[in-house]
Amino acid sequence: MLAGRSAECATLDRLLVAARAGQSQVLVLRGEPGFGKTALLEYLSERAAGCRLARAVGVESEMELAFAGLQQLCAPMLDRLEQLPGPQRDALGTAFGLKTGEPPDRFLVGLAVLSLLAEVAEEEPPLVCLVDDAQWLDRVSAQTLAFVARRLLAERVGLVFAVRAVSDEHEFAGLPEQVVGGLSDGDARALLDSAIAGRLDERVRDRIVAETRGNPLALLELPRGLTPAELAGGFALPDASPLASQIEQSFLRQLQPLPAETRQLLLIAAAEPVGDVNLLWRAVERLGIGADAAAPAEAAGLIELSARVRFRHPLVRSAAYRAAGVGELQEVHRALADVTDPDLDPDRRAWHRAHAAVGPDEEVAAELERSAGRAQARGGLAAAAAFLERAAMLTIEPAHRAQRALVAAQAKHQAGAPDAALELLATAKAGPLDELGRARVELLGAQIAFAVRRGRDAPPLLLKAAQQLEPLDLTLARETYLDAFAAATFAGRLASGGGMPEVAQAALAAPPSLQPPLAADLLLDGLALRTTQGHAAGAPVLRQALNAFCSERLPNDQAIRWFWLACHVAATDLWDDEIWEVLSARQVQLARDAGALTVLPIALVTRIALHLIAGELAAAASLVEELAAILEATGSYLAPYGAVFLAAWCGHEAEASELIEASMSEVVARGEGLGLSSIEWASAMLYNGLGRYEDARAAAQQVREYPHDRMFSWVLPEFIEAATRSGTADGADDALKRLAESTRASGSDWALGIEARSRALLSDGEAAEHLYREAIERLGRTRIRFELARAHLLYGEWLRRDRRRMDAREQLRRAYDMLSDMGAEAFAERAARELLATGETARKRTDDTRDQLTAQEMQIARLARGGWSNPEIGAQLFISPRTVEYHLHKVFTKLEISSRSELERVLPADAGSAAGLAATSRQ
Repeated sequence: MLAGRSAECATLDRLLVAARAGQSQVLVLRGEPGFGKTALLEYLSERAAGCRLARAVGVESEMELAFAGLQQLCAPMLDRLEQLPGPQRDALGTAFGLKTGEPPDRFLVGLAVLSLLAEVAEEEPPLVCLVDDAQWLDRVSAQTLAFVARRLLAERVGLVFAVRAVSDEHEFAGLPEQVVGGLSDGDARALLDSAIAGRLDERVRDRIVAETRGNPLALLELPRGLTPAELAGGFALPDASPLASQIEQSFLRQLQPLPAETRQLLLIAAAEPVGDVNLLWRAVERLGIGADAAAPAEAAGLIELSARVRFRHPLVRSAAYRAAGVGELQEVHRALADVTDPDLDPDRRAWHRAHAAVGPDEEVAAELERSAGRAQARGGLAAAAAFLERAAMLTIEPAHRAQRALVAAQAKHQAGAPDAALELLATAKAGPLDELGRARVELLGAQIAFAVRRGRDAPPLLLKAAQQLEPLDLTLARETYLDAFAAATFAGRLASGGGMPEVAQAALAAPPSLQPPLAADLLLDGLALRTTQGHAAGAPVLRQALNAFCSERLPNDQAIRWFWLACHVAATDLWDDEIWEVLSARQVQLARDAGALTVLPIALVTRIALHLIAGELAAAASLVEELAAILEATGSYLAPYGAVFLAAWCGHEAEASELIEASMSEVVARGEGLGLSSIEWASAMLYNGLGRYEDARAAAQQVREYPHDRMFSWVLPEFIEAATRSGTADGADDALKRLAESTRASGSDWALGIEARSRALLSDGEAAEHLYREAIERLGRTRIRFELARAHLLYGEWLRRDRRRMDAREQLRRAYDMLSDMGAEAFAERAARELLATGETARKRTDDTRDQLTAQEMQIARLARGGWSNPEIGAQLFISPRTVEYHLHKVFTKLEISSRSELERVLPADAGSAAGLAATSRQ
């Protein structure tokens, strides 16, 4: 047991016991430098006798080399690479430079690492992975390991990170953690006494203990190299120096007495962070250092040279590197570049050459550019951006420097580093760019604003960029107008200039496409016409655009980029449920296949909305669960629209109200008018189901005041129902008129069915009955079964008020059965109350599978019923096959079945629709 660390050691012991028992465990050891995190990792290493160990150490100078840390950890396991599913095997092999291929998405790499760890832990004793100095991991490695950490469950893996600090935005934020603080005064005194031979004045001891704040490494290392006289005379620590620096200084004092060649050898080892001992010896030979130079450092316990290079503590490496002068560092990096094989490791060779450069160097800058391309091919966006940034800094010719800075800024943006991208953008802006280059600078600035905030700031910036691009690159300009439409849709009524009308007018004034219009061109023209001239003008062009999106074989990047507008805006504007079904399924499939997890959450929200209006609430719940898993795995943020919609449709008032309240302030602060309107639409739906018609009317009225809002047409039926039921029908006639403009332009059964139902609410006698029957007939020909059930409910309510109890019972019974089977509890209860008023009691809904399984278990059960294997299910839900097996075991136990073949019998009816989506996704 480490001195003063009984609680921390007990935590690590429990982690090891759980991993051996088949329950994966993750832990972040968080504490300041020198507080004993590395010692705790060593303790766990010693206790893990019989387990397989894997190690990695983050290195500050390697932070820009993608997958460097991950490759350290996984290198000893790559003999299992061939056992992974093909896409995962290819992604990891490409990431590590073992093969060439398309750039793999980092989350596919993450899934491959998860599968690799699970594979190793399955066939051997438990696997214990130790990652020291995790704050210095390259960003892609950190993101990948954080992804893996959040998906581990039943794989017999222990994963422990040692990290200095974890901010709210850090990749490891939210993982289980153990704070490693300072030792108590008593333990600190005991440790200090163990490190000092001879007597020590009590007052000096107390001062050391106080000033080191119980830092174990400081207590052990600071006195080393000091004479007894210095200690006896009073040992004072410099107050202005951070403790980490002081500890490095103590290591530096231990380095200073070493021979010059030994210190140079340590510097080479510090600059070569992979730990390749053969490379170290080649560099040593290159610099003419004797082979016996390592002996003094090994004797002092500062470094260990065996199969790999290993420093006693990461701060020894840091001290050795930071103590060197600029010339020494350049000499060492030059030697490492010379001995690094340009064929086997060209990227690291280029990186060493860049650090060896004494000033601007076009040859090195060009090599960095080429290396950036290779890093991009390996999936290392962050590394590519780092190479391009360094290339720009080494470029002396101003125009070329500005161009490289712009390319580097684009790479930083794609890598998810907006602050660094903006700094490089400023460099590009200061250079002599041509007119197109300046326009691209403006465009990138707007794209960064949209990616970061998706709110009110981005639309005017994108609109300005599109207008600048018109005379320079018409194709890019039209694409930018479409981006501006997307941004304006998100901003909605909160847009500060550059809203939908402004974008539409500018797009219509722009020159037409120079080539036959493609799907994106038609979409732009259709949206512009619909916004400026109304639904009737825009509908024919939007219909052409949707047909083109369904029939054209668009490149995947374009399909992923534009399907949201086509599906969420155009298809729903046209009330076309069939095209919505096709495009939303295809968008989800493309995003999953490409691993485009920045796009997938929004695609899933669109798909969730379709499932809800189709009455497939169980399928929607599964996608809400999947969406939450993706956001957790990626650490990204999206307001919980799917969860809000689901709670509203289910009629869970307390849950929905809590979600609505939590989301409202966030979307307003971010300037997401679409989010605000979507939540108000869901609120109107919730309150109509609960029979709180005044509240429903008030919520719908908020959206109704903004005719250009994306949710305007959808909220009108809720407003009409709430207004007529609340007894204050003011505005209902106007709402019906505005609704008809949209539904008549569409002409679909869904559109005309909704119009007929809404018009019936404002009619009497035979006209009302005819309209209710028309609504039921039209909606019955669509997949929009939730709205069909509501049509039966409204018709039944009308019949009861007309004192036709027997006819009312038939409609209300059908509405109740449909709504209760869907899980739309509030609307079902409303139907039950109306049925009771006719003298009939509604049957009680018996507990079914929905009540027994969690949303994730339901998702897994449906996919298993559809014939998916455990690895395929794991790939879709970002969990390992072992975790899928764990959940299926729970499913079988809850449902009292013993095989997958029995799932067909016990799953609810609406699971079929989700199974169909699953089948579509596999094709």
